[in-house]
Amino acid sequence: MENNVMTMVRAYSWIPLVLLVLAFIYRAKLVSEWKFARSQTKQWLFEKWKNWGEPLLIAAVLAIVIRTFLFGPYQIPTGSMKPTFMENDKIFVDKLSYRFREPVRGDIIVFKYPLDRKKDYVKRLVGLPGDTIEIRKGVILVNGKPMTDPPFSKNIYYNVEEWEYGKSGQVIHVPEGRYFALGDNSAHSADSRQWGFIVRKDIIGKAFMIWWPPKRISMTR
Repeated sequence: MENNVMTMVRAYSWIPLVLLVLAFIYRAKLVSEWKFARSQTKQWLFEKWKNWGEPLLIAAVLAIVIRTFLFGPYQIPTGSMKPTFMENDKIFVDKLSYRFREPVRGDIIVFKYPLDRKKDYVKRLVGLPGDTIEIRKGVILVNGKPMTDPPFSKNIYYNVEEWEYGKSGQVIHVPEGRYFALGDNSAHSADSRQWGFIVRKDIIGKAFMIWWPPKRISMTR
């Protein structure tokens, strides 16, 4: 613990030194700015606003718009989507596409957790409105047809008898306007088998890219 504290103190001790060096290098500019600010305060403030304040404000507004309506960064907290996502992977989510088209089976979606809409979950979309879903011997059957192609073929899916929609031999009917989603790591995922269906308006977007850590940068599917 002592070594960590000493390391932190040494790191922060560089900051005043760097500031002193910068002040020395730009001392003439700082003196000029100080005189300008004292003699023509309004003009000085206007110039600073045009050169710094206005661009920063525009950048902040654009960042908020992009994050809210176009692309959002998220971090994966658990292993429920292994091997597609690992714990602490950082992903980008496309929030725009679903405004113009419906989600597609196999998409990895981010949505509001039905039991607590303040939380966002990520799972793979399996059942669309009107579909029937069954899990049999590790395979998903959609409308009676086994899903044996990627991305479903790489995962084993489990029945959980105590969950409302996870029982063996159970055929689940997905209601209109609702969706059924499962984690790729089915043995360690709380998903639609447990808490049921996702409302269309609660789907935030489609996860399309891992952007961190660098060795895992890739498009997702």
